[in-house]
Amino acid sequence: MTVLLFAIESPTIIILVVAAIFLLFGGSKLPQLARALGQSKKAFKEGIDDAGRDDRERPKLDTVDDETLFEEARRRAQQMKADGTKRIEH
Repeated sequence: MTVLLFAIESPTIIILVVAAIFLLFGGSKLPQLARALGQSKKAFKEGIDDAGRDDRERPKLDTVDDETLFEEARRRAQQMKADGTKRIEH
């Protein structure tokens, strides 16, 4: 009987967890916590959707020739070097 009392599916555990959350955060903080969780979930889903959209919009690397890739790498390296010297000057 004791083993079943504290099983994961047991309503006793669920009640204890809810009571502990209520005691830790208090009644006034629970709506704020729920709102924050909802906003985090929404932002996470939007991020996943954006990542999937970006993958579809980008050209595949095997369709780009090597010289174009090297040029882009050189351009980005020069840009990073210029940005680094600007940070040092300020």
